[in-house]
Amino acid sequence: MKSLSKLIHKSSMTFLPTHYPVHFYGMPDGKVYLCFARFYEMGFEKSDLEFVFARHNDFSYDYDNEILIPNSEFRAPVYNEMVDNPDPNITILEVRKDVQSYVEAIDYISVLYKSKLLIASTLKRTGKERDDVHIGV
Repeated sequence: MKSLSKLIHKSSMTFLPTHYPVHFYGMPDGKVYLCFARFYEMGFEKSDLEFVFARHNDFSYDYDNEILIPNSEFRAPVYNEMVDNPDPNITILEVRKDVQSYVEAIDYISVLYKSKLLIASTLKRTGKERDDVHIGV
């Protein structure tokens, strides 16, 4: 059985607002998704980690051939490391405070992707607009 996601790049030094690694994944829908942990304040002198799940809008991904594709004209060769770039165009899909580790975060990316497929099939059946349906728990 084919894996649902493919790790494109894992960056420990990143341009995103975190001190933790960022994981970039290519999905069968041709999109690049990412997840990372960051601190948030829970109250006075208390903080915890939350996980951010996002879609990268600067790149697409050819899942079958494992090729990263820039969404704008690019004259130089494209390498997977380029997904972690200064001032990235990302769309945050969800922020979860109940995810406890990167292992859970990676599993949750599959949940997000599967729910997106379910929503797409529901929209097709019912004729609703995408804005009427929300991804996540």
